[in-house]
Amino acid sequence: MSETTTNRSSTHVRWLIVAMLMGFTFLGHFNRLSISVAGGQFIKSGEISTQRMGWVYTAFLVIYTSCMLPGGWLIDRVGPRVALAAMGLGLGFCVVLTGALGWTGLSIAIFWIPLILIRGVAGGLSVPLHPAAARTVSQWVPLVSRATANGLVTAGALIGVALTFPAFGGLMDLVGWPLAFVICGAVMMVFAIVWYFLSTDDLGSHPWANSAEKNLLSGQAPPSLRNKFDLNDFLGLFRNRMLVLLTLSYAALSYFQYLFFYWIAFYFEKELNLPENASRSATFTVTIAMAGGMAMGGVITDALCQRLGRRWGSRLMAMFGMSLSAVFAWWGAGVKDPSQVVWLFSIALGSLGLVEGIFWTAAPLLNPRNGGLSGAFLNTVGNAGGLIAPILTPWIGKHYNWPTSIAVACLICGVGAVFWLWIDLDPTSPKRATDEATSPLNGLGMPTLIEP
Repeated sequence: MSETTTNRSSTHVRWLIVAMLMGFTFLGHFNRLSISVAGGQFIKSGEISTQRMGWVYTAFLVIYTSCMLPGGWLIDRVGPRVALAAMGLGLGFCVVLTGALGWTGLSIAIFWIPLILIRGVAGGLSVPLHPAAARTVSQWVPLVSRATANGLVTAGALIGVALTFPAFGGLMDLVGWPLAFVICGAVMMVFAIVWYFLSTDDLGSHPWANSAEKNLLSGQAPPSLRNKFDLNDFLGLFRNRMLVLLTLSYAALSYFQYLFFYWIAFYFEKELNLPENASRSATFTVTIAMAGGMAMGGVITDALCQRLGRRWGSRLMAMFGMSLSAVFAWWGAGVKDPSQVVWLFSIALGSLGLVEGIFWTAAPLLNPRNGGLSGAFLNTVGNAGGLIAPILTPWIGKHYNWPTSIAVACLICGVGAVFWLWIDLDPTSPKRATDEATSPLNGLGMPTLIEP
């Protein structure tokens, strides 16, 4: 039964859940990046070196990435409702502890080690955010609207990123950095408690949803929780050829994305000679453009899938968005007028945002038995690809030039788009049921390219 045929009489609890997931991604990324705002202030005041502050940032990312797969397995065991509630409470508490360090009266140089430890724990506790959100969407939203829901959820993250510097910076100016951390952490903890009491692990068990809304998921029974450890759950990730290709494509997208996240402000300020305020404004514009692309991309993808079928609707959208992003970024790298560069980079990041929801829809769809684990796999490989960009980009810029750095990212993004020729999201496709035993690479963890 399609959503459009029952939408008039059904309740809309599923969209309340999606809105709360947007709140989680907004608060999660806002609280993750708030340390960067405070860190910039610490560095400018001479209280801590750039290198030491870099270790604080790295501690979060290293633990976050290394814990991703175990965290994904845990999501499938306890359910996304509990996983997200624990994530919100844990991350919020770590943010509160960060602020509490400022009330000890010790210098930042002295509590540097405790700060690293707190940020490392925060990274581990943040693992469930995106995989659990994607699994929740797969259990709450009909397939015909799933890309829309995932696009909105990921847009919440980018809005959080874009608002962190102006909002958290303003709060620090108003109440001081220790209290600013305590307030933001406490808000996330309260939100996690509200989530726990208002949500369930699937649409069918929520008391507020009427039968018409529950019927939207008829024939889409949620997968059961995985109560026992099974090594095959992890090995199966590498035997799932389409899932491997999906993660490689996402790694390419993440490389392109992380270049902009980490170096775009530097590029505006140092290469285009924009004043600091103008550089911040340009960075905000580009980031918000990506958030807008994420929100629109899901809607467009679902419309294309209804018209062209899920295989070609999702495939064409992913290839179009990633290719268009590469073209406009390449164009922008060759332009010197700052206003034109901002517009071209905004179109590039907006185009990239169009496809974000597709990836998070695809991961649990390609492995519904372990939806949380497959989302974690996507995020692990994606982060691994993304973490290369902050290191490789300045190296290329130093030995060649910054437009070359951007051109390399565009080429990588284009290669990632090509992988979608072998990714099929049609649940009825016989290719999705291909027996792994027939593959000559079976058990080696290598993808086999299937004819599209």
